[in-house]
Amino acid sequence: MSFDLSDTLVVGISATALFDLADADAVYKAKHAKNPQNALEEYRAYMLERENEPLRDGTGMALVRALLGLNRHASDGKPLVEVVVMSRNSPETGVRVFNNIRSRGLPIARHAFTGGESVVDYLDAFAVDLFLTTNVDDAQRVIDAKACAAAVLKPPPLSGEAPPEDQVRIAFDGDAVLFDDASELVYKTEGLDRFHTVEDEKRNEPMNDGPYAILLRKLARLQERLPFGADVSPVRIAIVTARSAPAEMRVINTLRHWGVYVNEIFFLGGVPKSKIVKAFRAHLFFDDQDLHLDPAAKHVPSGRVPYRSDSPLYTAMPMLAPEPPLLVEKVEAP
Repeated sequence: MSFDLSDTLVVGISATALFDLADADAVYKAKHAKNPQNALEEYRAYMLERENEPLRDGTGMALVRALLGLNRHASDGKPLVEVVVMSRNSPETGVRVFNNIRSRGLPIARHAFTGGESVVDYLDAFAVDLFLTTNVDDAQRVIDAKACAAAVLKPPPLSGEAPPEDQVRIAFDGDAVLFDDASELVYKTEGLDRFHTVEDEKRNEPMNDGPYAILLRKLARLQERLPFGADVSPVRIAIVTARSAPAEMRVINTLRHWGVYVNEIFFLGGVPKSKIVKAFRAHLFFDDQDLHLDPAAKHVPSGRVPYRSDSPLYTAMPMLAPEPPLLVEKVEAP
């Protein structure tokens, strides 16, 4: 049986993005540090002993629940949203994940457990539009290949008010996320005044696609398929950008050129993004800078959008400490 998913939003999510597996991952790392040769076998035994134990929700759980809830509005027999759980773990050590999916009643039918191999190679096979993970290397590969939108999720928030029921609320940064990084590079290299001058001069010139532009269009199509007008759609999209006048009109004109409707837009000009996304009560907030993400992640689920590795913004990033090569996904116990 074949499925046409061209009109369906497909989210691929790693087991550690869906569930909080930090404790299990810490156990694996401790065993790996003590005895690398036997670490995987000991870890497997640890997971098998606990395969019926509940797991806490991960950072991506709120968004997954909300998105899957939209399928009750599907009127043409085709799902509005599909979710695929993807993990480097083996099916055997992934039983705990399967059990927790069932115990929560999550209607997730597709899985990819690859036994140590990268899941990135299977994104196209599952027609994934958005890949949520805790593995920095996997997210980077996806962004570099322009395979789909991808984000490295922060740990689950410690506080914050839950989003409204029966809605999906997603907040995006603009430059280097929805739009390409050309304007961000002007700001970084030539300063704010020059950035404002260039953006005002180019206010009628649409910006090029960033890594999340196609996803934004897919969400707009999802809004169209729902039996609601865009203004009252349960899918609410916000853009939260540090831009301010006179750099705001280029954003508006770019969205018009794309034919995309967003419910809310915030030109902050120095106001902290964390306060806005907290008030918006986002199911997930996407940004390219930890400067904005770390404060926001205390209140709402948040994910970092990597720069492409050939971008000057990538080379300017602080180097991340290398992780030891593990068979299981980084911060991805089964």
